[in-house]
Amino acid sequence: MKRLLEQIPREFHDVFTAVVKLTDEFCQAHLDEGYQQLAADMAVKICRKRTPVNMKQGRPKGWASGIIHALGWANFLQDPDTKPYMSSAELAKGFEVSQGTMTTKSKIIRDRLGIVQLDPDWCLPDMLENNPYIWMLEVNGLVMDMRTAPREFQEAAYAKGLIPFIPDDKKESTPESCADATNIKFPDIQNKKVSKPKSAKKRDDNEPTLF
Repeated sequence: MKRLLEQIPREFHDVFTAVVKLTDEFCQAHLDEGYQQLAADMAVKICRKRTPVNMKQGRPKGWASGIIHALGWANFLQDPDTKPYMSSAELAKGFEVSQGTMTTKSKIIRDRLGIVQLDPDWCLPDMLENNPYIWMLEVNGLVMDMRTAPREFQEAAYAKGLIPFIPDDKKESTPESCADATNIKFPDIQNKKVSKPKSAKKRDDNEPTLF
């Protein structure tokens, strides 16, 4: 918690602590560590001065429910075929708020942070590998799926922070296609290294992204 508090203005410390306590408890009881970590990251993001969301306006449990709903919306939490699964009604009941309060806070958060479904910045760790928005990059004018690209391309993209891990290290690939891509030039890489998986943590504004 101390590390997270260092990232936000002191004036938001109390409400941030209250909100993250609620999201931590909820995720531990009903969801998983992936949701718990992303919820804390999202709370940090919306408490920063450059993000126009004031969590001091309203009850902590309203914002906590909005954060989890926003993450669930991006990761299809309400789809019965996903795990974990939770309906909107169950989510609101778990936080003891109305569905109206929860969805209103969620909409504010999603609009301010520009969140889309399968958002690369808010994707659950276990959904990263099958999320096409993360793996499609433009190489010399051609869209390429990094999961099936030559290893040297994968290593270059990983080094630039454009993909969360090197697919060849997991020895798995699933071809997809996507129109949205970033044009990057890959250097020659001679020394091959095994990648360490990265989380779906929100990138800083100045870092490279796919879109």
